[in-house]
Amino acid sequence: MEEAIKIVTPLSSDKARQLKAGDLVLITGTIYTARDAAHKRMVEALDAGEKLPVDFTDQIVYYVGPAPAKPGQAIGSAGPTTSGRMDAYTPRILEQGLRGMIGKGYRSPEVVNAMQQHGAVYFAATGGAAALIAKTIKKYEIVAYEDLGPEALSRLTVEDFPAIVVIDSEGRNFYTEGQSKYRDL
Repeated sequence: MEEAIKIVTPLSSDKARQLKAGDLVLITGTIYTARDAAHKRMVEALDAGEKLPVDFTDQIVYYVGPAPAKPGQAIGSAGPTTSGRMDAYTPRILEQGLRGMIGKGYRSPEVVNAMQQHGAVYFAATGGAAALIAKTIKKYEIVAYEDLGPEALSRLTVEDFPAIVVIDSEGRNFYTEGQSKYRDL
């Protein structure tokens, strides 16, 4: 089995460009959470000429709506949500320096083009492993849009958060490449 690449945030453009579709990674440091409602608000803020509540330069966003934490835990179950729900907003957020996204599912051609243009990568987290993923999250704090509840913009401190590079900064797609060897069987 391939050894995982250790990533410590922030994720620089150079480091993001070194990652290739299919790479296994373990992320340590700060990542942010935001889903479609938060993304909509951020794009509306940009359209109004306002600053975002977070500087996304070289940051990673995890598309998650976590469950409430049980006593003694930083967060409840924290599995990925379908990334396509953010596709209408993602190119604008990538323009702000966002370097990585974590979710599940396919991305639109517009998002892949924007990733190539800005040197960003898309990671997949394993759906169905929400409780295990939560164990890698050491701290959870809401930083904006608290009224959105679990969809608020939040900051996570993570240690060895497991993910796979699904789409790299060159546009190579592991979903497509991984399936291709089985199509001719």
